[in-house]
Amino acid sequence: MCGIVGYSDFENDLSNEHEILGAMNETLTRRGPDASGLWLCREAAIGHRRLAVVDVEGGVQPMIKNAGGCQYVITYNGELYNTKELKYELEHMGHVFSTESDTEVLLASYIQWGEGCLSRLNGIFAFGVWSDKDKTLFLARDRFGVKPLFYTRRGGKLIFGSEIKALLAHPSVDAVIDKNGVAEVFGLGPARTPGVGVFKDIYELKPAHFMRFHSGGMAIRRYWEFVSEEHTDNLANTAEKVRYLVRDAITRQLVADVPLCAFLSGGLDSSAITAIAAGQYAFERGERIDTYSFDYKDNDKFFKRSSFQPDADKRWVDRVSADVSSRHRYLIADTDIITDTLSDAVTARDLPGMADIDSSLLYYCSQVKKRHTVAISGECADEIFGGYPWFHSQKAFETAAFPWSRAIEERSRLLKPDMAFYADLEGYVGRRYTETVEKTPALKGENAYEARRRELFYLNITWFMAQLLERKDRMSMASGLEVRVPYCDHRLAEYVWNIPWNMKALGGREKGILRLALKGILPDDVIARKKSPYPKTHNPNFEIKVKEILHEILNDYSSPVLELLDKTYVEELMTHPSDLGVPFFGQLMSMPQLYAYLIQVNFWLKNYKISIR
Repeated sequence: MCGIVGYSDFENDLSNEHEILGAMNETLTRRGPDASGLWLCREAAIGHRRLAVVDVEGGVQPMIKNAGGCQYVITYNGELYNTKELKYELEHMGHVFSTESDTEVLLASYIQWGEGCLSRLNGIFAFGVWSDKDKTLFLARDRFGVKPLFYTRRGGKLIFGSEIKALLAHPSVDAVIDKNGVAEVFGLGPARTPGVGVFKDIYELKPAHFMRFHSGGMAIRRYWEFVSEEHTDNLANTAEKVRYLVRDAITRQLVADVPLCAFLSGGLDSSAITAIAAGQYAFERGERIDTYSFDYKDNDKFFKRSSFQPDADKRWVDRVSADVSSRHRYLIADTDIITDTLSDAVTARDLPGMADIDSSLLYYCSQVKKRHTVAISGECADEIFGGYPWFHSQKAFETAAFPWSRAIEERSRLLKPDMAFYADLEGYVGRRYTETVEKTPALKGENAYEARRRELFYLNITWFMAQLLERKDRMSMASGLEVRVPYCDHRLAEYVWNIPWNMKALGGREKGILRLALKGILPDDVIARKKSPYPKTHNPNFEIKVKEILHEILNDYSSPVLELLDKTYVEELMTHPSDLGVPFFGQLMSMPQLYAYLIQVNFWLKNYKISIR
């Protein structure tokens, strides 16, 4: 995993702009602490920061290849899990390789097949290729957007980078938000509309899209989408196919020339990954796998059961770790760590995020990095298989709204009346919801019930899953830790997409078909465990501390967030918290997380010197 950056301009000579490119590249040092590289020509400037994972010696970037009288230059962030198959095919077509890196295989794939290479890739990626012959910059992103890629146009210039901070380091890019940016932060945040960078005129290349930029302009196209079709496999065959795809995705993603570990919560998703990875390690290497779990100081004292979080993780972690004989480590964060790290989490994301859910993960990843460079994690299973409570809620099924973020009226009240009118949160959020639902790949002749189920899955995959993937990428890569997400394997997602709801929710259980597929891989009691999300702190000291910090912000007239907030209403909310009736966002973000989110918004506005226009 790495950081990529660059720009292209057909009106000005870029060949001597090492200083600008270097400054942009340096913003991504934490993504790629092992090496850096710059390449410039008249029309293009390409940079790279490297986190060495495969072929530590040979995978230096930007990488250059010459073919057919043309020079190709690639900057690439990601990991290909079918490198061997691609390399074998390309060698038989006459390609010669000088390294063992997937970077060289990816570049050769592009040289051979052009944009057609994208359909052949199994992996997570964001990359740019400059072609000297046709003077074209080609950018592409993986199917689910596991790896980030932002861009902006400034005059005749296209600027791109793995993170927004890289774009802001270019002298022609200013930190500005308009009413749409305000609506993103307060109406949708910490989620974000796919393709929208929140900052004015900054965009993200959407998942499963590619871009060509040349002297004639810019063109963006989609190269992959779900195909809705009738599911014809019976229950037994469906479970067997899911079992095969899950196992294959996990074992493919264990390839690394540096230490690898697994994140283990004791839940169904992470336990399956751990068990399969542990078995593979024992079989291939005769080694035990390292595992980590995360919790908060004194959570054992203050834990409160809820429908969203029915039990604590520890006894389940111990159960699975003992069953697979992993070398397990517990990482514990206290209140001071997760509050003090709130600002660092904003810097990692370039946006306000999931409050302590972000800051704690940032801390945990920094600790994991002390021993490991790669981790595998259980994200995306809930979106692919239907694990969240709202998948099983009649209200969510019937309500035309994002099920993880329903308190739009309450969110609007946080803003000053004129700002609320200006941003129109309800109208903005409604439009974004409708746009997404209308794009859901339909199956002709499908009944209304299953069609609505598809809409809910499409919403979750394109929005909520994207939010969690963004969180995992930024918080891990801020420590130079690569985290892989096997449930994001597109072959698995494509197959499960068409499994009907009565199979997905087999036995009336969330992820019922996955539970059946994992029989024999996990102990029965682990398979039966009710879903429990990433943990949050239950220590009351966290709420006390974030309220104190927010009070200080509200009483400091230089705080930029006061330009947006209805101070009186926020103070009343802090004195008489209503808990909004539902979580502020997702399953666990309630009032303490709202306070922390507003702290993050203020830090973001101040430290990024953001203008509101």
